[in-house]
Amino acid sequence: MKLNREFIEKLPKTDLHVHLDGSVRPDTILDLAKKNKIKLPTMDKAKLLTMISCGDECKSLDEYLQGFHITNLVLQNEEGLERAAFELAEDSAKENVRYIEVRYSPILHTNEGLKLTEVNDAVLRGLRKAELMYNIKTAVIICGIRNINPATSLRLAELAVAYKNKGVIGFDLAGAEYNYPAKDHEEAFRLALSNNLNITIHAGEAYGPDSIHQALHYCGTHRIGHGTRLIEDGDLLNYVNDHRIPLEICFKSNYHTKAVPSLDVHPFGFYLDYGLRVTLNTDNRTVSNTTVTDEFMFVIDKLKLSYKDVKNIIINGFKSAFVTYSERVLMLNSALAEMEKLEEEHFNQPQDVDGNLKQI
Repeated sequence: MKLNREFIEKLPKTDLHVHLDGSVRPDTILDLAKKNKIKLPTMDKAKLLTMISCGDECKSLDEYLQGFHITNLVLQNEEGLERAAFELAEDSAKENVRYIEVRYSPILHTNEGLKLTEVNDAVLRGLRKAELMYNIKTAVIICGIRNINPATSLRLAELAVAYKNKGVIGFDLAGAEYNYPAKDHEEAFRLALSNNLNITIHAGEAYGPDSIHQALHYCGTHRIGHGTRLIEDGDLLNYVNDHRIPLEICFKSNYHTKAVPSLDVHPFGFYLDYGLRVTLNTDNRTVSNTTVTDEFMFVIDKLKLSYKDVKNIIINGFKSAFVTYSERVLMLNSALAEMEKLEEEHFNQPQDVDGNLKQI
């Protein structure tokens, strides 16, 4: 039975790897710029999108990250941060994402004088507002930045620890990967781990398996952001698999950043077949012009996935959430019950050749 977009969109889903500043609505960027008299490179929406969104011609992770300089221009005050956070959760909820972990680096939003605490409070307000309006649970992951000095990462880890159990659920290391090793930021991760904070690290995207090794064995990560190049080291791959370390795969952005030369050779299919705990995520909804539903439709089309595969990926997402075990059980059981009803509707009713429900 064909897995059409309507069905995939209805399914309960997670997004464990999505950046706030890479997911701001273009209309919001323009509106905030007008209201706050912020100078953008252009006020033409189509031209702005070409500067922010990354197409197939993008050559590297460093080039992919250039659009963030524009989006962050309107995220230097509490209004912009709160609105962006709310709208990201709203957009996710509207495609039935039930749980989202929003990651960002507060240090990038202090150019106009905001304190780190003011930045984080604004983001949390936006997410909580969305939770009250929609069927979605949210959390924040604070990011250190590889290509900013390790002292800043330590400062951000301190912020994450202070906000543990107050909306912040984890600590990450993002930014340019090549030539900026994770082990340089080891002190920040020691602080986070000593305070029992969840860890995820971007690794194996723009650099090879050694980057993943450092994330695991120097920084104690509990999940791997991307992990695209894990396939190059079979022993490490088996370690990740045996220890059930989740991979936060972002299919579309991996091609944009050239973590893979084409989507046809993405290792996602092998990871799934081999039994790794793969999850599917957006990375940056605006920069990669994607949604969680889009990501699923991409892999379904490219890899000819069955519904069993899709369901397994969704289950992996709920299992890998940085919430307490009891919360994970509740979320997963709720999602499974919802999926069972949708399965009965989709697979037991007659459909046309395109996989759409026939009108009876």
